[in-house]
Amino acid sequence: MSGPAVDEDELQATHTGPKGVINDWRKFKLESVDQDTLPPNKRELLRQMSSPRKPKEEGRERVHRKMSAQEYELIKEEDEKCLHRYRKQCMQEMHERLSFGPTFEGMHDLESGKAFLEVIEKEHPLTVVVVHIYEEEVKGCEALNNCFTCLATEYPTVKFCKIKASRTGADDRFSDDVLPTILVYKSGELLGNFLCATQHLNEEFFAVDVEAFLNEYGLLPEKDFNLGGNEEEEADVE
Repeated sequence: MSGPAVDEDELQATHTGPKGVINDWRKFKLESVDQDTLPPNKRELLRQMSSPRKPKEEGRERVHRKMSAQEYELIKEEDEKCLHRYRKQCMQEMHERLSFGPTFEGMHDLESGKAFLEVIEKEHPLTVVVVHIYEEEVKGCEALNNCFTCLATEYPTVKFCKIKASRTGADDRFSDDVLPTILVYKSGELLGNFLCATQHLNEEFFAVDVEAFLNEYGLLPEKDFNLGGNEEEEADVE
C-alpha cells in the first residue's frame, strides 16, 4: 500500500539537484519580494512566474500565453534583485554549514587591556584575530588603521581590532619605537608578531600592500567564501 501523496509545493527547500535548486529559488523569490509595495499587475506577474506550475483554473490557454516585452522587463528587473539576495543568502548558509565561524563588520576598537585579552581568549577558535597596537602621533599608525578598516570589508571572517598602547596595560612593552605593532592570533595562540610593522612596507602603503604582507605569512584566509558581497554589484541591482 502506497503512502499518501505529497504535493510538490510542500517539499522543504533543502532538496539538492536542479529541481530542488529551482524550487528553492522560486520560494525565496516569493518570500523576499515586498508584495504590498508592488502594483497589482506586477505582483500577479511575479506570482505567475515564480509558481512552479499554473493553477488549474487558469486553463491551458493561459499557460501558453506569450509574455509581452513590458512584462518581461518587469520580471527581469525583479529577478536580478532577488537573485543577488538569494546568492548572498546561499553563501551565508554554506558558510555556517562549513563551520567557518562568525563574521564581523568593520574595525573593532578595544578600550582596555581586559578587552584585549578577551578578544584573544574568548573569540571563536576558527577566527583569526588581527590586533593593531598604535598611538595616534606615531607615524604610520593612522594609515595602518585605514588599511585594516578596508581589509575588514574584504575578510569578514577575520576580526580586525585596534587598541592604543597606553590602554593595553603593558605600555612599557609597546613604546613608540616599536609601533605600529601587528599581532595575529587564532585559538588564543600567537601566530604573528610584527614590531615596527611599517618597516616591512613601503613609505607609502595601501590596503593591498598590507594584505600582501599578511598573506606572505599565511595569516589571512582564502577569499573564496567572502560574504561581504560586491558593493558596486549590490548598488546596481537596487
